[in-house]
Amino acid sequence: MDSQVAVGLTTQETLSVLTKGEVIGGQRIPWGSNNTFLVHVDAGDSQHVQAVYKPGAGEQPLHDFPWQTLYKREYAAYLLAESLGWPRIPMTVIRDGPAGVGSMQLYVECDPNVTYFDLVADRLDILAEFATFDILTNNADRKAGHCLLGGDNTIWSIDHGLTFHAEFKVRTIMLEFWGQPIPDEHLEAVKGVRDELATNGEFTANLRELLAEDEFDALRQRVDEVLAGPTIPQLDPGYNIPWPLV
Repeated sequence: MDSQVAVGLTTQETLSVLTKGEVIGGQRIPWGSNNTFLVHVDAGDSQHVQAVYKPGAGEQPLHDFPWQTLYKREYAAYLLAESLGWPRIPMTVIRDGPAGVGSMQLYVECDPNVTYFDLVADRLDILAEFATFDILTNNADRKAGHCLLGGDNTIWSIDHGLTFHAEFKVRTIMLEFWGQPIPDEHLEAVKGVRDELATNGEFTANLRELLAEDEFDALRQRVDEVLAGPTIPQLDPGYNIPWPLV
């Protein structure tokens, strides 16, 4: 899957800037419970790229997710999406920054007033990818605002910190897909991930480093379960919907 790249840069150049570029400015994004920053990263020649920086030290302790692991889950979700070929997640890396190590994700130019609720009527095919991905990653926080419409009409998936828990945690506003079959083309991609997870390749090694052992094992189990019963679960609207919705 082609990752989002900064204007005027190749994929490798964008990756290099995100990973190694000097953070030359930025500001805290005021909404959200964790410290998140919109930063400018030096791209040379008086240019910069914008990125969303989530330092581990800025995470608020949670009762069910280990502290200072959410940024790792952001990166693990990106790696899984790259392996599957969907959904589109902006290029993401882990690196040191002004507030310590954390995730750095390329910023998506979008209209913040356009959310899942505005997109679902016309983009069911693309959003079905999100629904399958959320089951695989055990996404506990799929809000409407986590589906962004980019300037190129691409729908981007963001905010994957509450993922990959070993216990079932899915919370999502995507009710339209509950109980629906998973498309065959999605299952082919999931089979590819299953095969990769059975090896000792780079993808598997990276996930093992990012996730606890029981979380990695739970991911493999969810992959097997999706292939054995390819249907989005019929969830409980009293429990499996996040709040706030947007």
